[in-house]
Amino acid sequence: MSGRAWWPQQLLIGWLNLVLTAPLIYLFIGLPLVLRQQGWSGADIGLLQLAGLPAMLKFLLAAPLDRWRLGRSPLARYRLWALILLLGYAAALLLLALNAVQESAFATLFALIMLASLLGTWADVPVNALAIQLLPASERVRAGALRSLSASLAAIIGGGLMLVLHARLGWAWPLLMLALAVASAMLLPGLLTSKEPGAASAPSTPARLRLRDGLSYFAASGHGWWAVLLVLYFPAVGAAWVYLKPLLLDQGFAPETIAWTVGVAGGLLAALGSLLGERLTLAYGARQTLPAFALGNLLVMLGLAGALFAGGGKAALLAASMALALAMGASAGLLFGLMMHHTRAGLAALDYGVQSSLFVASRSSLPPLAGLVLDRSGYSGLMLTLAAGLGVVCLVTWYARSRVIVGEPEASLR
Repeated sequence: MSGRAWWPQQLLIGWLNLVLTAPLIYLFIGLPLVLRQQGWSGADIGLLQLAGLPAMLKFLLAAPLDRWRLGRSPLARYRLWALILLLGYAAALLLLALNAVQESAFATLFALIMLASLLGTWADVPVNALAIQLLPASERVRAGALRSLSASLAAIIGGGLMLVLHARLGWAWPLLMLALAVASAMLLPGLLTSKEPGAASAPSTPARLRLRDGLSYFAASGHGWWAVLLVLYFPAVGAAWVYLKPLLLDQGFAPETIAWTVGVAGGLLAALGSLLGERLTLAYGARQTLPAFALGNLLVMLGLAGALFAGGGKAALLAASMALALAMGASAGLLFGLMMHHTRAGLAALDYGVQSSLFVASRSSLPPLAGLVLDRSGYSGLMLTLAAGLGVVCLVTWYARSRVIVGEPEASLR
C-alpha cells in the first residue's frame, strides 16, 4: 500500500499525541509562571515538578496493557485502553480547573497535577502502541516525525497560548479547554483500523508479564546498542533548550521577545525540523541520518558557544537559537520513529514503555547537572561542555549505526 493511503491514520495518531502532550506542557512548563505570579516560592515550584515522575515509570504503566486483554485483538485492546485513560485524563484536568490556585492547598494541587500526569503519561502508551501495531514499518519514520511535530505544536499551545488565555480569562479556562480537547479525542482511537489483511494480528502476549519480560528487551538483536543511543543522543540538545530562555534573558532580550522567538518561532522551526528529518531519512535511510543529525547537533552547539564567545550580538544568538530548534525537531522525530522500529511482536506497549522511560529519564537527569556547570563556568562553558558530550555521541552513533537498525530491511526505514 502506498504511503499516501496511511495519511488518515497518521494524522489521527498525530492529533492524539498533540492533545496528550499540550496539557502536560502547560502543567509543567507554563503553569510555573502562573504560580510565581501567585507568590509561590521557587522551592514549591520546583517541588511541584516531582508530580511529573510518572513519565519516568512508563515501562511499569505499559505492563498492564499487554497483560490484561480488554479486547479480542491487539488493536481492540489498545483502543479500549486508550479510551479509558483519555476519559480519566480529561476528568483529572476538569477537577484541576475546579480547584483554583488561590483557594487550594499545595497538597491538593500537587495530587491533582500528579493524577493528570499519571493518566496523560499512561494514555500515551496505548496510543503509540496502536501506531506500532497498525502502521507498517515503512510508515514509522513518518509517524515519528509527526509525533515530534505534534510535540512542537503542543509546546506552542501549552507553553504560550494557554498562558495568554489564563492572563485574559483566569485559572479555569485553559484547563477547561485542554480537558475539552482531550475529551474530543476519545472518539479517535475507534477510527484507527487496519487497511491491510493481517495488519492487526500479532503473536500472543505472555499470559503473565514478569520483570524478566521487560529486561529481556535489551537482549533482542540491536536493542542493547539502541538503548545506549536512546540514553545518549538527545539529553545535551534538550539541556541546551532548557537553558536557552534564561540565556537570552541574561543577554538582554526582553521577555516578550523571548516568548515569541523561542516559544512560538522555535516551536514552529522544531516542527519544520521534524518534517525535514523525515524527508531526509526517507531519502537516505536511518543508518545515514542518525550520525548526520548527531553531527548537526554538535555543530549547532559549537555555533551557540561561538556566538557567546565572540560576542556576535543578538542576531547571532537568535540565529543559533533557531538552528538549535531545527536540530532538536529533526533529532526527536528520528528517535521517535526508531522507537517504533525497536519493539517486539506482541509486546508493543511494554517495549515502547521501556524505551520511553529511558528517553525521559536521561533527558530529565542532565539539566540539573548542566545547571551546576552553568553556575561554575557560565553559559559559554556550559555550551562547550554540552558540545564535548555531543562529540562523544557522534563517535558512539557512528560505531553503533549498523548495529541498531536490524530486523527490518533498510528500505523499511526510508
